Amino acid sequence: MKKVALALLAAGVILQFFQIDKTNPPVDKGMDFVQIKKMPESTANILKSACYDCHSNETKYPWYTNVQPVAWFVKEHIDDGRKHLNFSTFATYSPEKQTKKIEESIEEIEKGGMPLESYLLAHSEAKLSDSQKKELVSFLKQSIGDNSQTSGATTDGDEDED
Repeated sequence: MKKVALALLAAGVILQFFQIDKTNPPVDKGMDFVQIKKMPESTANILKSACYDCHSNETKYPWYTNVQPVAWFVKEHIDDGRKHLNFSTFATYSPEKQTKKIEESIEEIEKGGMPLESYLLAHSEAKLSDSQKKELVSFLKQSIGDNSQTSGATTDGDEDED
């Protein structure tokens, strides 16, 4: 029993030497959703506190991303979140893709699917009140109509997984 415990402890220590890459990709504010949609500051603060850690290139990695294997789980969620929707590169999406991503965001917010419950466990500040949800959804619905003016679509932006 002691040998098993020591082996597990040794494995846990060894895992700590395999840290995740916490380097965020560069951010071009001219491509960011908040900027191109001219989002009011109060609404932008809601979006950033609830969504940007997983859906932008502005992730703020918390302390527990220094602990393996937890960090691998978190990094996988961030990479997956960025793949599905990256607010930092929103202007690279075609107008059609922008509309689709906004509609999906509205649906996720309204049904309570985002932010993820697992994220909220460690980030209570990201939990949206009913009034915050209403403010965010209202802005998102209003922003759907102006996608033709906010696209700097490139082929790279359309390669993201839908």
